Amino acid sequence: MKRRSFLKMSGLSAGTVITGGTVTGFLASCSGCKKEHHRGLMTEPVMVSEGDFSKLLSFASLAGVNHTLTAQSTTANLKGTNIPVLGYQPNSLLGPSFRINKGDAVNILLQNNLSEHTNIHWHGLKIPALMDGHPDQLANAGGTFRYQFTVNQRAGLSWYHPHPHQMTGKQVFQGLAGLFIINDAEEAALNLPSGQFELPLVIQDKRISSNDITYNPSMEEVMAGYMGESILVNGVYSPYIGVSTRYYRLRILNGSNARVYNLALSNNADLIIIGNDGGLLKNPSSVKEILIAPGERLDVLVNFAGNAIGTEIFLLSKEFPNGGEAQGKQQFQIMKFKVTASVTDSFTVAATLSNVSTVPASSAVKTRTFEISNAMEHHGVPMNDGMQMRHRINGKLFDSSRIDETVAANTNEIWVFDNSNGDEPHPMHLHGVFFQVMQRTGGRGRLIASEGAWKDTVLVMPGETVSVIVPFENNTGKFVFHCHNLEHEDDGMMLQYLLS
Repeated sequence: MKRRSFLKMSGLSAGTVITGGTVTGFLASCSGCKKEHHRGLMTEPVMVSEGDFSKLLSFASLAGVNHTLTAQSTTANLKGTNIPVLGYQPNSLLGPSFRINKGDAVNILLQNNLSEHTNIHWHGLKIPALMDGHPDQLANAGGTFRYQFTVNQRAGLSWYHPHPHQMTGKQVFQGLAGLFIINDAEEAALNLPSGQFELPLVIQDKRISSNDITYNPSMEEVMAGYMGESILVNGVYSPYIGVSTRYYRLRILNGSNARVYNLALSNNADLIIIGNDGGLLKNPSSVKEILIAPGERLDVLVNFAGNAIGTEIFLLSKEFPNGGEAQGKQQFQIMKFKVTASVTDSFTVAATLSNVSTVPASSAVKTRTFEISNAMEHHGVPMNDGMQMRHRINGKLFDSSRIDETVAANTNEIWVFDNSNGDEPHPMHLHGVFFQVMQRTGGRGRLIASEGAWKDTVLVMPGETVSVIVPFENNTGKFVFHCHNLEHEDDGMMLQYLLS
């Protein structure tokens, strides 16, 4: 259904705002809306406004195995003004970055000083179900929740953020998130750039006013995802950092609610992909540009050698096709690297990074297909619950009292995400496991450089079907899987699986 047709039938104006972060109430009143396939709302893209890249990039404080995270209302300086935000520490948009060694036992207390419930999902960690941050596992306002688990997985860049249903988008957009970095011996043996030459980069877009980080999605913005005009890196708008003429390691998280980035360098230098959501790839892969969707991570080497002192190089997001009406329509600068020192660098990129075995398709005991195109009818059957426009998986909305899929422990399965009839990007995320991407048909029709080895989030563009193979081990319990466009997730595009 096109935007103008829907608005005409519903009697709304283009400027109507749906309050509370969901469209549930509005759509419940739309039971008389004509039942036809949803083919987008013709949402206008939110264009990025670039700054002057004069503010020095900063990095989050570091935390270890024992820590208290306090979810709180606080302030942060954005665009030169102190404005109200949410944070896990005072005067900060983002929480501390955890640096943890494989095998460490972690003890983290969440103190909820918000006026609403919240929790923490440890995105990318294979931990017990009761510690994962399921939408049912909440700390009420004024309450606490203690997370205790052992980190028993390979090195990689993970992150943490709230996961209360229908409130995730708002809490993340207004500031609650942070990095969780795992180290191990295999990674250390590569002698990758470290210390000041390792740059963790949390890329987010925000809608910033003089009074707050605004979060009031309209109906259209729930359907497309909520995006902002201001790009922040590590909570800093329009930042720069000085670099030397050597290799740097960029640890990149797309921490945005909905915006997909097509990363590239302004001097057309290579981005050498060495890792992704689940850690190191088997071999490095050089690209000129690469898509990264909300929830995905990239581990990238960049060589600034050969550039004269004073050279300015920008990390860009380039235009890209087939992103729906709201995505990929603009090239913009994200941050600036300024060459400030000339040095000699002896680092070389290893030809082999990690021992990654391919999980054979023949080992799968079951194939499950999930239709994520968000049709107004599902397999020809009209949806009569009065909420036809909402985002669904296999025609279903999230219900914490319902188990949607039951999976046997210690088995491999193929999961197929079918967006072949869709017109919106959907980054699909599975809790509690990593998977290998097997095949993409339609749309781009191929895997990209960051989709080797292990993933927990995969981007399924309009017209695409993506198959992944998932080794379900013995981490039994109830988990969710969902679209990591947080407005889609809050709108109901999330199901549950029980591993038993």
